[in-house]
Amino acid sequence: MGAVQPCSAEYLADKSRRLKVCGHPLRLQLLCAIFHTGEPCVSQLWECVGQPQPVVSQHLAVLKENAVVSSEIKGNRRIYTIIDPFIREIVQAIINDEDVLASRRSPVASV
Repeated sequence: MGAVQPCSAEYLADKSRRLKVCGHPLRLQLLCAIFHTGEPCVSQLWECVGQPQPVVSQHLAVLKENAVVSSEIKGNRRIYTIIDPFIREIVQAIINDEDVLASRRSPVASV
């Protein structure tokens, strides 16, 4: 067997920084909402997460400053998209895991 090549410290530092940005529970909730909704506007997001618009906007700004999401104006709405492929895959895995856990908790229909 060949020797295992560890990831470089620089690579891991970058991944760690990106995970830390998304580690806040509300930011993670926003990312899941963006993933589920496709291209939501900020009002859809604050309704979805049940937080005031200024709080949601503040967290979206952090995600945007760190190149996790982007925003674009469409008509009279500013819509959000996950642009970081690494984070997008993690969000998808979280959603898939939640779906698996939910299916395990649901009662099995009797035949």
